Amino acid sequence: MTVLSLGFLSSCGFYKFNVVSIDPSVQTVSVNYFDNIAAIVNPTLSTTISDKLRNKFISESSLDLVESEGDFDFSGSVIRYDIAPVAAQDNATATLNRLTIVVQVELECEKATKHAFSSSFTQFEDFDANKSLSDVETDLIESISENIINEIFNKATLDW
Repeated sequence: MTVLSLGFLSSCGFYKFNVVSIDPSVQTVSVNYFDNIAAIVNPTLSTTISDKLRNKFISESSLDLVESEGDFDFSGSVIRYDIAPVAAQDNATATLNRLTIVVQVELECEKATKHAFSSSFTQFEDFDANKSLSDVETDLIESISENIINEIFNKATLDW
């Protein structure tokens, strides 16, 4: 199955092509719950990652979502969730902190083994060190998880 997405950028005068290429024998997708085994556990992150991956395939592919044992069968874990300083002033005080999230993903696909993989996906966002994590965490998780899901989807479906 090939789905072609066109985006026209009128100011630049060119087309952008994103080709989703999934073997036609693959008809279903399942996404198992992603366990959170990171040293720091955000209580909503596993559900966020699992749900966003399901929703990505529902909205951007023609695969049918099934509870388990889909032709595309995703599983994985959140393996890292940490905050570290990334930029310091002259007095060595951090001006930016970085939230990093790493997700280990396995895609099993017996019908089209070329799609199968086991990979980790890392994304991060920097935030003002004068703000507490709790003030910015929801927005950071939204942005980082969206980027991770896009990477996972692209690895599974783009045939470059």
